Amino acid sequence: MSLMNLIKPQLLDIIEWTDDSRDTLSFRFPDEDKEIKRGAQLIVRESQVAQFVYLGEFGDTFGPGKHTLETDNIPILTTLKSWKYGFESPFKADVYFVNTRLFTGNKWGTSNPVMMRDNDFGIIRVRAFGTFDFKVVDPKLFLKEVAGSDHHFRLDEFAETMRSRVVSVFSEALSVAKIPVLDLASRYSEVGGALLPLINPAMTSKYGIEMTAFILENASVPPEVEQAIDKRSSMTAVGNLNDYVKFQMAQGMEKGGSAGGAATEMAIGLAMAREMISQQQQPPPVPGQTATQPEILTPEQVAGILAVTEADVVASIESGDLKGKKIGTAYRITRMALDEFLGR
Repeated sequence: MSLMNLIKPQLLDIIEWTDDSRDTLSFRFPDEDKEIKRGAQLIVRESQVAQFVYLGEFGDTFGPGKHTLETDNIPILTTLKSWKYGFESPFKADVYFVNTRLFTGNKWGTSNPVMMRDNDFGIIRVRAFGTFDFKVVDPKLFLKEVAGSDHHFRLDEFAETMRSRVVSVFSEALSVAKIPVLDLASRYSEVGGALLPLINPAMTSKYGIEMTAFILENASVPPEVEQAIDKRSSMTAVGNLNDYVKFQMAQGMEKGGSAGGAATEMAIGLAMAREMISQQQQPPPVPGQTATQPEILTPEQVAGILAVTEADVVASIESGDLKGKKIGTAYRITRMALDEFLGR
């Protein structure tokens, strides 16, 4: 056997990767310790990018098509190899094929609650999960920061590697967007769309991937925050005091009229009674004065509102507890002064 016959099997003529899987992100071409010869054919299929790596440094990048490896189309490798006269002798280099197609339905979620600042509830903890679609847009950065030197980097490895990173970027975007927790927990599709423009720049610059969709499927808050949200919703639905009292009494009856429920009903009843008495005891407006103008009350009128004697009102004025204006021998009290005295 001649020397040439011994050398030929050690040279690569064709470099290609036929991807028959749906979960491979990057694949290192198995060269079996062979060298790449001048004029070798590199075949890159659609949704693929071929990246050369020489001694840990990124070389030339090739998109879809059939490429003949010669000096003209491997300028970076020529520089790295320090070929003074171009690509003449065979050489060894790692060739990584990166899958650039769209990968859909990838799950993400917070293993621990994320802290966020909310205008309504202050600092609260939020758990969230959902899905996202992505594709590789920067093969060099993706290989460097995500896949590494893995000879066959698959989607399950990507999920494990990126889970915490996606959550971290989500948390940062959430703090920048300042989305109220009430919206976060009820408008999932809108929140995901609003966060995507904030998440994508970080994902592209850090990891070389681009998200085409980011979906928030669920967001939950601690039980005490849920109770606060439910109470606020109930109050909004009730609208006024009378309806609120009816609502509370109905709640108490549903619970069997416990001692706590009876006490609550009594307190609500007293509050209603005070409001009704206050409305009934309001004095008529001073003649010539509209309802929107400040009302001027006599000690007698104030005594009727407070259910005390006129002498008690005068004593409160003279002690300075109730502000009044003495005109001649009579006192006059403004409605504002009475409200201030009652602590309204």
